[in-house]
Amino acid sequence: MILNHLWGLYAHPRREWKSIERSHEGLSSSLIHILIIALIPSICGYFAAAHIGWDIGAGDPIYLTKASALKMAGAMYVALIVGVFLLAYLTHWMAKTFGAQPQFSQALELAAYTATPMFMVGFAALYPVLWFLMVAGLVGITYSVYLLYSGVPILMNIPEERGFIYASSLVTCGLVLLVGIMASSVILWNYGFGPAYVG
Repeated sequence: MILNHLWGLYAHPRREWKSIERSHEGLSSSLIHILIIALIPSICGYFAAAHIGWDIGAGDPIYLTKASALKMAGAMYVALIVGVFLLAYLTHWMAKTFGAQPQFSQALELAAYTATPMFMVGFAALYPVLWFLMVAGLVGITYSVYLLYSGVPILMNIPEERGFIYASSLVTCGLVLLVGIMASSVILWNYGFGPAYVG
């Protein structure tokens, strides 16, 4: 069922991971979850950039043109989905090293549900003040890391000690992916794909 584990991941995460492990809803369910949840930061980011304006702490709010904001939102949506799939691939690829033998659908479930709090932070973009977004982002990342550490042993069916090292490796990979996406954004901006501001 679409988004049916969302509340449980916040209210009782360990119990919810066990429920996810028992049900294994498959690739299509995880994919639908990712496609819907990734809309949150993309749509909220579009409205913040085109209609509300970003407050960086000095001067008037900064606006993007509607076309530019739409292009950036679309690029963000694709990047978020690709990032989740890359994390799932790395989870699956590293599994044997830690004595786990998951199917790719399990790795995708782990990546999708772990990324959910970071995507939900997208709602914070509707109050586009830089310090507020940084605090909200930090909270989202912290909870995502917690979900990863609590979910790896359960979904990968390995002892908690090995799960801790496995999750730590995935956190490192996730940070590398994040830096890679940010670096790609900077490179694309230099080739003319950057934002267009309202003058």
